[in-house]
Amino acid sequence: MSRRPLTGAGRCVFARALTPCLLVASIAHASALSAAPHDVSLTQAVRIAVERAPLLDARRSSVESARQESARAAALPDPMLSVGIEDLPVTGADAFDTRVDEMTMKKIGLRQEIPSRAKREARRTLAGRLIDEAQAQSAAEDLAIRRAAAEAWIDLWAAQQRRSALQALREEAATAAKLAKARVAGGSDSVSDALAAEAAVLELDNRMEAARTSEAAAQASLARWLAEDAIEAAGEAPDFTALPIPKERLLSEVERMGALLPVNAQVESAAAEIDLARAERRPDWSMAASFGQRSGGRSDMLMLEVGIGLPLFARSRQDRGIAAREADYRAALAMREDSRRQQSARLRADIARWDGLKRQVALHEASLLPLARDRSATAMAGYRAGGELRPWLDARRDELSVHLSLVEYLGELARSWAALAFLLPSETQP
Repeated sequence: MSRRPLTGAGRCVFARALTPCLLVASIAHASALSAAPHDVSLTQAVRIAVERAPLLDARRSSVESARQESARAAALPDPMLSVGIEDLPVTGADAFDTRVDEMTMKKIGLRQEIPSRAKREARRTLAGRLIDEAQAQSAAEDLAIRRAAAEAWIDLWAAQQRRSALQALREEAATAAKLAKARVAGGSDSVSDALAAEAAVLELDNRMEAARTSEAAAQASLARWLAEDAIEAAGEAPDFTALPIPKERLLSEVERMGALLPVNAQVESAAAEIDLARAERRPDWSMAASFGQRSGGRSDMLMLEVGIGLPLFARSRQDRGIAAREADYRAALAMREDSRRQQSARLRADIARWDGLKRQVALHEASLLPLARDRSATAMAGYRAGGELRPWLDARRDELSVHLSLVEYLGELARSWAALAFLLPSETQP
């Protein structure tokens, strides 16, 4: 049976039927790619965490809220419309008759309160300081999220380093166990040696299970920041022996660090509060106009009024408010100084810890680990040549201890690096 070629209308119908299928297939393919396990580097983890952090969305909304409040901070209050009746008799035979008394009139009026210019300017300034405070909180939250995501990535990276070290040692232990079994079968070794070698393998298996558990927990912790459930492994790691920001610059820019950004902004807000309290001494104004309509052909009435506030008791009112805001300002200054001292001390301690861990890692990598490996290899060579198993077991135990110590120091070095790398605003981040 021959097939007829599709006409133009047929091709359109076929294309319309095929398009939804292709769309569904592409969505399914993209979902499968996003759900597939994959590696992520520290830089990628930090970037994704900042992009997807709900806390930063909340901070951005807070900044927008402060901006909207600032836009109306110096606006005049809404005018007030008044409607009523004036001089209406309420007793006697003419009670509630609007036509009897010539003073009775129906009145409609408009009143506008006008706060002093100094007060409105102070409110505008304070609103601007509140914007700065919200932005400082957002910047501090950004730095905190960067550091938290970096630490979660480092936990995963350290767990993988630990598992890799254990895997390498297990392969050597498994080789020794096979050799021990062969020598027992040949009658040159005792069964206890074979059991000791097998126990060494089982010990490493147990440690590897613990390492896998730690790795799975670290993957879950990192997924919390990346909003992903399929993170296979930590990717490329930066050089943890070099800071992205020089130590000298960190020590000279303590005031700009994330922990102090909100505190500095709070000091400025407290200063603006003092200006607003001082502006309360300035009198407010008001203007009003009303129109009165009288019945009986009598003349209608117009009323114009100007009012001014009288801050006559400034000593017991406005001055006390000023004193209260000045006390708040001194408290904010003291809190900032305390925070600065804490941050400076923490910074110096973190730098000292990072320098010390660098030296410990270098010592392990340059001396302790090669020595432990050579001792283990020498013991294994002696055992292969017919020597005893015990020297190798002792050397293997020491090598395992050195390996695990190195992994522990590497993890601590990376965490101390993260504590120093995410202190200043984002333009200086790695």
